[in-house]
Amino acid sequence: MPRVQLGICAEGNLHSSYLLFNHLANTSVEQQQLQLGQAAKLIHGLAEAHSDYAFNGFVAIGSEYWSLISPCERPRLLRGFPTMQCDDRHAPKTDVDVFITLRADRYDLVHLICNQLVALLSTSFELLDDTRGFRYLDNRDITGFVDGTENPKGNHRQEVALVDDDTAIFCGGSYLHIQKYHHKMQAWNRLDDHHQQQIIGRTKHFNVELSEQQMPIDAHVNRTSIKGYKGQPLEILRQSMPFGNCLDQGLYFISLCKTPEHFEKMLYSMIYGEQGHFDKILDFSEASTGAAFFVPSLSWFETRS
Repeated sequence: MPRVQLGICAEGNLHSSYLLFNHLANTSVEQQQLQLGQAAKLIHGLAEAHSDYAFNGFVAIGSEYWSLISPCERPRLLRGFPTMQCDDRHAPKTDVDVFITLRADRYDLVHLICNQLVALLSTSFELLDDTRGFRYLDNRDITGFVDGTENPKGNHRQEVALVDDDTAIFCGGSYLHIQKYHHKMQAWNRLDDHHQQQIIGRTKHFNVELSEQQMPIDAHVNRTSIKGYKGQPLEILRQSMPFGNCLDQGLYFISLCKTPEHFEKMLYSMIYGEQGHFDKILDFSEASTGAAFFVPSLSWFETRS
């Protein structure tokens, strides 16, 4: 059995950091492999040492960078981020090689280990961005609505997130998509609760899904509840958290799944909609980044370090 990176299926935390890196062209692939493996092992070891604060995280490798770091073997379904645009709605693509997330119930611990990882990787990778996330109220997005209500629970998280049908070396990994959404809070706050609930598809205070008769076709809940050809739900595991300050705030969206297809269909439904009925939340939130990765198992890193 592969050793899974613990942060993939971990439960929610109070604090997080999202680190984006690109490799430095003047360093060898062997050195890059070594340092990424050291980073993954460091996170795993610190998760055990700081279990009292629920520390966890993972290292993910970008779809384009994968051809450089591991040219002879590749996860079967790994492909680039599905850039989409329709009218003024768009899902842009960001060129990034490595994504690392760290989460814990102490902010100072996240900050400390972020600095350790950046120092560890500094001779092979350039840090592009460090965004800090936080739990907002009782697991709510900054819009005021509970986020991740439909997330899989318990052991079902592993069933949704972890690959189990690839070659042995990629089992226990996960397909990852990230998007950094910036909320237009002034416009959002001008809406009353009724109109906000029509856009989201749930009640604001009690987090109850609107009835079939009340649910607008362009509500966020409707546009992201995707079914397969047999009518089965196409699930993802969300590890998203709010980020920001009074100048810029939003949601750092993170999707983990055993296949990239579920996220791709969900994003298509949001951007293009059904008969022109796109996800109305996109009138009030805009993505500035988008990238696709694979999160290998610890066993995969160990074969390269």
